[in-house]
Amino acid sequence: MIRIQPKYIFAILFSLLLVATTLVPADLSAEIYSFKDENGVLHFSNAPTSARYRYSGPEASMHASIYYPGGSMSTYDGIIRDASLHHGMQFELVKAIIRAESNFNPNAISPSGAIGLMQIMPKNLNEFGISDPFDPRDNIMGGTRYLKQLMKKYNSDLSLSLAAYNAGPGAVDKYKDIPPYPETENYVEKVLKFYSHYRNQHP
Repeated sequence: MIRIQPKYIFAILFSLLLVATTLVPADLSAEIYSFKDENGVLHFSNAPTSARYRYSGPEASMHASIYYPGGSMSTYDGIIRDASLHHGMQFELVKAIIRAESNFNPNAISPSGAIGLMQIMPKNLNEFGISDPFDPRDNIMGGTRYLKQLMKKYNSDLSLSLAAYNAGPGAVDKYKDIPPYPETENYVEKVLKFYSHYRNQHP
């Protein structure tokens, strides 16, 4: 059995903490700040230059592979059901998109600036009726509304609608198919996999 003298314990713990901190990727440890100006426009920064900025949360990958520890996969089921019923979308599909987009992290902000559970771009907040993108109900209602618009535009073609959700309708219209972007192709496949999983779950 190894015995460590008390006077060295603090030094060892500090060294371990220092090593752990340096191993965390910068993009996972970055913090995001935001404020809404007099015109209702949201501004984001990881290095705030004004006292108007307020802490919004940690930056997160757009398609997080690490499970968000702040809640469970069923935390937002009630809101998802409400949004699905309100907009005539399937609960399992909306939940699958949320899992692929933010992995149920309401504070997720992508490197491109997409916000919240359904990763809504700031420029689309007003169009989707979202006043607070970090509010789960606001975000899910707006994201589901957008999904419905895409499903209508692409005649209920799920793959094209998902591709447009990820890459934008312009890219889908340009190729008249799923754009040949690896990220978009992987995204569509991932959402469809999650969708199938939720549909096959017992109530």
